[in-house]
Amino acid sequence: MKPPPFEYHAPRSVAEAMEVLAAAGPEGKVLAGGQSLIPLLNMRLAAPGHLVDVNRLTGLDTVEVEPGGVRVGALARHARVERSAGAAAAQPLLRQALRLVAHPVIRNRGTVVGSLVHADPAAELPAVLALLGGSVRLARPGAVRDVPAAGFFTGPLESAAEPGELALSAFFPALGPRCGTAFHEVARRHGDYALAGVAALVRLDDGLRVTTARAVCVSAGPVPVVVDVTGHACADGWAAAARDVAKRVEPEDDIHASAAYRRHLTGVLAERALREAAASAAGDVGTRR
Repeated sequence: MKPPPFEYHAPRSVAEAMEVLAAAGPEGKVLAGGQSLIPLLNMRLAAPGHLVDVNRLTGLDTVEVEPGGVRVGALARHARVERSAGAAAAQPLLRQALRLVAHPVIRNRGTVVGSLVHADPAAELPAVLALLGGSVRLARPGAVRDVPAAGFFTGPLESAAEPGELALSAFFPALGPRCGTAFHEVARRHGDYALAGVAALVRLDDGLRVTTARAVCVSAGPVPVVVDVTGHACADGWAAAARDVAKRVEPEDDIHASAAYRRHLTGVLAERALREAAASAAGDVGTRR
């Protein structure tokens, strides 16, 4: 398989990259890790007129722990973020999710920000950003804007990044005290896209009472589905909360699984993830007393 013809650009600075993208408009696509874009090109599912390779840009491969969370640069590879002890300490869900992404060879090239902009509803990282309420920083000549996760994912393989904009970084809020997270998914083979997956975040007070409980589902709708189940927390274990999560998703039938099976899996995984996140939060409370 060969990609359709395109004009290749290799800018040497962020300013030059933005200028090229602005000139290309809707015909421009950014190449960073290429683990999603190149297959789309080869299968003729995408046919941009201009391919803008940003791999020569400096200063975009950073993983920085800031007071409120973790900022990941546009060229930071999955593997680098996964190995970052500082990022894992500030936001454990990042490492929990990245260990489920594809295979090591993919994680060595794929980028965190690229996965977010690709906006695949079956991918783990869009779900993480949505659950945590993070944001993506986008830039064009003369303007920079931060788009919250709630408005960033607009549809399957569609994001709020506009033609001519370059994604510079993503911000993942820190976990905070008395919080726990977990991520569980089911795939036909490890590294395949998940038939269903659920990440959970639970926050407790010092008395081990649940103050926040949220779950996000992958492969369950056109965008990551975030469900607040705080009202169901511990009503009868986490079963009621898991049932509520399963009711809120909109999976579809495909060659891999029926919608009914995906919904069932989502409920099972939600209960498992919520229970594990709560246990993690309870352990955190114990260590801080």
